[in-house]
Amino acid sequence: MEMPLPDPEIIARKAELIDRLRAVLPDDAIISDANETRVYECDALTAYKCPPLLAVLPASTQEVSDTLRICHEMDVPVVPRGSGTSLAGGALPTADSVILGVARLNEVLETDYDNRFIRVQSGRTNLSVTGAVEADGFFYAPDPSSQLACAIAGNIAMNSGGAHCLKYGVTTNNLMGVTMVLMDGQVVELGGAYLDAEGYDLLGLICGSEGQLGVVTEATLRILRKPEGARPVLIGFDDIVVAGACVSDIIKAGVLPVAIEFMDRPCIRATEAFAGAGYPDCEALLIVEVEGSDAEIDEQLETIVRIAQSHNPVELRESKSADESAKIWLGRKSAFGAMGQINDYMCLDGTIPVSQLPYVLKRIGEMSREYGLDVGNVFHAGDGNMHPLILFDANKPGDLELCEAFGADILRLCVEVGGCLTGEHGVGIEKRDLMTDQYAPDDLDIQMAVKDVFDPKWLLNPAKVFPLDASDDRRIAAE
Repeated sequence: MEMPLPDPEIIARKAELIDRLRAVLPDDAIISDANETRVYECDALTAYKCPPLLAVLPASTQEVSDTLRICHEMDVPVVPRGSGTSLAGGALPTADSVILGVARLNEVLETDYDNRFIRVQSGRTNLSVTGAVEADGFFYAPDPSSQLACAIAGNIAMNSGGAHCLKYGVTTNNLMGVTMVLMDGQVVELGGAYLDAEGYDLLGLICGSEGQLGVVTEATLRILRKPEGARPVLIGFDDIVVAGACVSDIIKAGVLPVAIEFMDRPCIRATEAFAGAGYPDCEALLIVEVEGSDAEIDEQLETIVRIAQSHNPVELRESKSADESAKIWLGRKSAFGAMGQINDYMCLDGTIPVSQLPYVLKRIGEMSREYGLDVGNVFHAGDGNMHPLILFDANKPGDLELCEAFGADILRLCVEVGGCLTGEHGVGIEKRDLMTDQYAPDDLDIQMAVKDVFDPKWLLNPAKVFPLDASDDRRIAAE
């Protein structure tokens, strides 16, 4: 995939840019050596790489503001970066851009248990937010698979979810306020220590905007009391379509599990070899977890087990202890790493209506045979957020392009059945050219008009989200 080439004038002014940044940032916050900037040439979508002009690591909102103001004055594009875990190329730089990393913005600023919120700097990792409050009986609900590494800034940019989003929602449902810096350096406050702000829902606009509108430096997050208990049940099937039907029936029954996770045979085998979780060798596996008091858990699991049994599972294993629960989850938590051991893969995240799971799983299997590429399915089945892992050989000419074409067809299928292109990974560069499959030209024009307001020069996170021709036209018109 071609990225925009650097403007020769920008290259010539690199020294001036560094001099101006040194006036507002410490020397160790500016990374300009070509070898050192290669660290930032890609994110977790490693198929595409492009070293930036330079990278900066500010440690405060003021330093972010000063950096953006200088880049704005010099017409230098800026790519915000959290921990670089984006699977959609959301933090991929262009050759003429400055990477603005928030890794040094990692402090807890305020904790309020009475009002159930925590205020943190945006570079703090997802899991460490819960780590800051769990000793007092609280937790932060969104739990992406990369939660050990991913930053709150990236979670907000992509509106990340995780296994437990079925009950607790995704980032937007747990975000109460932000401090954000606009491209011209202006600092704005949106929302706050309450769940519903007055006026237009600009906070909802920012969450999921993929770094197109501003750089979030602080976030006020909702924290919750830990549940009394939680217990998973593992259900194995000899048919992935039947497993999908079981998920649909659980949701229709009115039960609200905290999570329903799905894995198919390729993932089961890979994770079993990797983690030894004791999974059965079957075509599809569901992990359904419920929480509450012992009585609530028993009642919910009784309904779930009854529904599962009506679909003739090959194995039904209800956890009886904390150790058994941990083992049931071990394979699922290891799935992405396990699949990476056996092959290169591209991970998608199209979202579909739960009722369409059986049909979509069947079609993905048919397309897999048509393209001659294997697929491992592991995903959040309860909310229809699918994560097909398309296996390919990065060293085989043409295999990446074949994988991309297959992935595009899967995402188009998601849209065709009433779903959407992305559930939590974002559009980035991966899906930008598919946006016209979901949105009409007028719809895209309205979205781009919003960016015009926040970033009139189109300098923030260039070449992302919108089809390149459309975004280039917008940027040129702004010059």
